[in-house]
Amino acid sequence: MNLQQRLTQLIEQDSDIEHKNIIKRVVEQLFLQKCNAKISAETVEQFCVEFNLSPVQLALHCLPVAACYAVVPVSNFYVGAVAVGKSGTFYFGANYEFASDAIAQSVHAEQSAISHAWLSGETALTDMVVNYTPCGHCRQFMNELNTASTLHIHLPHSQHNLLHSYLPDAFGPKDLNIDTVLFDPQNHAFKKHNDVLIQAAISAAENAYAPYSQAVSGIALQVGEQIITGRYAENAAFNPSFLPLQSALNQRRMLGLIDVPVNRIVLAEKQSILSHRNITTSLAKNLFDISIEYISL
Repeated sequence: MNLQQRLTQLIEQDSDIEHKNIIKRVVEQLFLQKCNAKISAETVEQFCVEFNLSPVQLALHCLPVAACYAVVPVSNFYVGAVAVGKSGTFYFGANYEFASDAIAQSVHAEQSAISHAWLSGETALTDMVVNYTPCGHCRQFMNELNTASTLHIHLPHSQHNLLHSYLPDAFGPKDLNIDTVLFDPQNHAFKKHNDVLIQAAISAAENAYAPYSQAVSGIALQVGEQIITGRYAENAAFNPSFLPLQSALNQRRMLGLIDVPVNRIVLAEKQSILSHRNITTSLAKNLFDISIEYISL
């Protein structure tokens, strides 16, 4: 079942008339956007007035829609998330699993929504809305944000809780003397390239976040006629770090392009104590049977 079919089925199977009407309006908006999985601040405000809802209430209604974007061949467990930007825009996210590779390659729903917002140019998040309690991995990942101390978590059964109520006595970037954190502007500059896809990967690397290893990296995918990029997002606890290929694949999915073939992949990476080359090569080969092009920065 493809994404459009899932979204249509979601409406058809909803027996709660009020909820069904809200879901129908959200899905209609997504179809108008060719399944681009975000809702502009203006549309959020419009829907809130139309249905007499707060933004958080609307986001909670959106969770089953976000979960339709999940790809879960391993767990068959659909998680949907909505990251609310400082701008008021809703960025959907969902979990993403790869049957062909290690489970560590998986994307968590909260990571998905956060990366979606980051790559879309959002500068800060105010709220994370998710249909299941965040796991420890995601709590730690969210602690890297520039709004970690004020970020509110909302679940169907419990709303308006600060992130740090889920992660008390948290370890984070400040413990490692890092002041410029995730979603803050990053200042990397590399030599330009005249190949458009290679330059897209380099530009992505220039905005990557890697304060602990300095292994800044970016990736560019040729997806049909479009170029989709992803960036590395490192974490103080290391393991929750988000790899550039996952970032780009997530963006492809959130743009509604998951069924459009990928025919070229470029990874641009600054030489450092570690590298994402091998793990990226593995997933690209397993998913697309493509050998990545590697650019050393």
